[in-house]
Amino acid sequence: MAKADEALIANLNAFIGFARARVGDPELAADLVQDSLLKALKSADKPADNEGAVVWFYRILRHSIIDLYRRRDVRERALKRLESELAENPSTEDTRLICQCFKSLLLALPEQYRTLLQRIDLEGTSAEEVAAALGISENNLHVRLHRARKQLRERLEDTCRVCSKHGCLDCSCDSGTAN
Repeated sequence: MAKADEALIANLNAFIGFARARVGDPELAADLVQDSLLKALKSADKPADNEGAVVWFYRILRHSIIDLYRRRDVRERALKRLESELAENPSTEDTRLICQCFKSLLLALPEQYRTLLQRIDLEGTSAEEVAAALGISENNLHVRLHRARKQLRERLEDTCRVCSKHGCLDCSCDSGTAN
């Protein structure tokens, strides 16, 4: 084993501490150091002296940490993009699976309940925004929303019977007419 390789192995705990301070996860830090160490040991461009090898390895380790954060950032952006696409455009399959009876039953609810369900559950408006627009506290809004959902659920159970007990998936109802 070359002196540079020995220097890298001798400083293993220092390298792991360095990585841990930057990624916050001890297991991930150990994995990063191990992967970086494999790259370094396979490299033909190793410095000959011990001190140069340690400095050189810290540079490899820094690049590995930067690459980790870049991959995470790319993954997070892709997930956010997918979430927004799914939120904006539910698939035909998703739409088919949702019982459509609720639409006509929603119209039969008192207006204050219908408005809450429409704005929060269907449009995705935050509870904070709706409470402010209605001039009520968020706690009051959550109580009203709970009551509105309960009334809609009861009406769905009366109208749809069996499918509503199982989450209204793949509804065979005739969109609002009782079975």
